[in-house]
Amino acid sequence: MRELAHRLLAYEAVAGKASEPAESATLRVYENLRGSLVAFAGTAAFQSLALRALTQAKSEVPSLWAAQVAEDGSLQGLGEIEPEVELDRDQAGEYSTGEGGITLIARLLGLLHIFLGGTLTLNLLRNTWPSANFDDRSPENGRES
Repeated sequence: MRELAHRLLAYEAVAGKASEPAESATLRVYENLRGSLVAFAGTAAFQSLALRALTQAKSEVPSLWAAQVAEDGSLQGLGEIEPEVELDRDQAGEYSTGEGGITLIARLLGLLHIFLGGTLTLNLLRNTWPSANFDDRSPENGRES
C-alpha cells in the first residue's frame, strides 16, 4: 500500500504542477478518494474510514497529530505540516514526499482493501484516476510481475 500511495502522490504532484493548485498532493489525493468514496458509500462511511486511517497514521508519524477529519470527511490541519511533493527525482529516480502523506494515504488504501477487497479498491482507483497506472501487470500474460 505504501508503494501505491507513493505512486498516487507522485501522480498528483505531476498533475498539480501543470495547474499550479494551492493544496498539496496529499490533500488532492485525499479529496479525490473522498469524492469517490462518498459517492460510493456516503459521507458517514468515509468519515469513519478516514478517522481510523488518520488514527493509525498518527501512531507512525507524530506530526500528523495536528491533522483532523471534519464532520464532512474533509482533512484539516495537514497543509501546515505536510510539505509539497518534490517534483525533482532523487538518485533512485523516485519522487520525494512527506512521510505523513504517504503513511496517511497508505493507511486509507489499506482499510479500503480490507473492507472492499483488492479488486473493488483497484477499480475505484482506476475510476478516480483513469489515466494512472496502478498495477504492474504484464500486458502479455496478465499476471503480476
